[in-house]
Amino acid sequence: MAVKEPEITLKRVSHWIGGRLVEGNSGRSGIVWNPATGQQQATVDFASVEELDAAVAVAKEAFKTWRQTPLSRRAEIMFKFRDLVDQNRRKIAELITLEHGKTIPDALGEVARGLENVEFATGIPHLLKGGYSEQASRGVDVYQIRQPLGVVAGITPFNFPAMVPMWMFANAIACGNTFVLKPSEKDPSPSLFLAELLQQAGLPDGVFNVVQGDKVAVDRILEHPDIKAVSFVGSTPIARYIYETGTKNGKRVQALGGAKNHMIVLPDADIGMAADAAVSAAYGSAGERCMAISQVVVVGDQTADELIAAIRERMSRIKVGPGMEEGVEMGPLITREHRDKVASYIENAPKEGATVVVDGRQDPIAQSEGFFLGTSLLDHVKPGMKCYDDEIFGPVLGVARVKTYEEAVRMVNEHPYGNGTAIFTRDGGAARQFQFEVEAGMVGINVPIPVPVAYYSFGGWKASLFGDLHMYGPEGVQFYTRAKIVTSRWPDPSTSKVDLGFPQVR
Repeated sequence: MAVKEPEITLKRVSHWIGGRLVEGNSGRSGIVWNPATGQQQATVDFASVEELDAAVAVAKEAFKTWRQTPLSRRAEIMFKFRDLVDQNRRKIAELITLEHGKTIPDALGEVARGLENVEFATGIPHLLKGGYSEQASRGVDVYQIRQPLGVVAGITPFNFPAMVPMWMFANAIACGNTFVLKPSEKDPSPSLFLAELLQQAGLPDGVFNVVQGDKVAVDRILEHPDIKAVSFVGSTPIARYIYETGTKNGKRVQALGGAKNHMIVLPDADIGMAADAAVSAAYGSAGERCMAISQVVVVGDQTADELIAAIRERMSRIKVGPGMEEGVEMGPLITREHRDKVASYIENAPKEGATVVVDGRQDPIAQSEGFFLGTSLLDHVKPGMKCYDDEIFGPVLGVARVKTYEEAVRMVNEHPYGNGTAIFTRDGGAARQFQFEVEAGMVGINVPIPVPVAYYSFGGWKASLFGDLHMYGPEGVQFYTRAKIVTSRWPDPSTSKVDLGFPQVR
């Protein structure tokens, strides 16, 4: 008699609405893969229009009281949330690694950078201070206040399932808004754990909601009349769609798109330092970063030869494997389809005139069941080649050779993306000239990934950003509030009372 195999019950990832888990009833769902094994590990509910509407309705009701919550109380909740995230760093990192694939150290770094934004939001009593002009006219005072918008939404990418949501909701909630998050359906679990931690921190039910889903949920967010603003991070085609559709429906939108980040290396640069930076910035997170360095532009053939040799030697020591394993430095890509797309750029590079120095498809790990691809290095890459023009979003580093500094800067400025860029040099004058004339939103000088700290703001130029305001930091507070100017004239007060109690702000 044959033995029946036990049925495997897959984890089900659902929505978080009104302070509790709510199972989806649309009848639609998606697959959550384990990128390290290539096996399905969960299903994720896809919301219907009605389910998205229910989350917005809850958030709209919660806004009535949340916007009246004193700034000191909002800051207190952010402080408690900050401590809870800090205490649960490892658990959050493991959730990220299981569903995204990045290594545990990389995931811990993601949590740390997200935590910076929560720490910034704890300063909301100071950040929302307005201006005051006494006696603007005789007996007339004028002052400015900033008030929350209402229900706002975030649509976040797969590559940073914890950090990017914290970029958005920390400031939004601290400013007095309520929030609906639509995380990536590829790695949806970290968002639900963050929702639990917010609740433990004392955030009232309904202020933060998570709706899992696909384009149905996205389109409803962009159309819903009660959602006042939308934040997005993802590819440029989708960012353009988000911006155009959202603004057409009267919403404030910040949509961060794709990138092709260049790193210029001048002949006077420290080659070892530049090689360390290029390898770290190109292959960290398997290149699935909008701030990854994917294109090095080297001035001079001799410098290029030395740099490529140094990069190649460092690549040979990178340990690729499952992100949960000790000592692994680079994990798999997010899906099999994306892995194959990235591999196609390596395959087509020689046909376009580039040289494949290291082929990640030949790495033994690329033959495993997981979505792995080894590190790749291309030389003689030029504009017009797909491996140069496109955002590859994988562990593929291209090298372009130019004769002059001016030619290198021209390559950066003529590329349609303008997210981040870097220069490696010992020449302070060249570095200052570069920061003055380069057309990109974030610039590194001997820093390969110039992601701003939380008290500045993140965002690129050109096709890397749609909207006027960058994300998080001071511009994040500005995005999630609107200014109101009050002009007042009052007679002298005629009533008062005695109260010997210690004055309180709550």
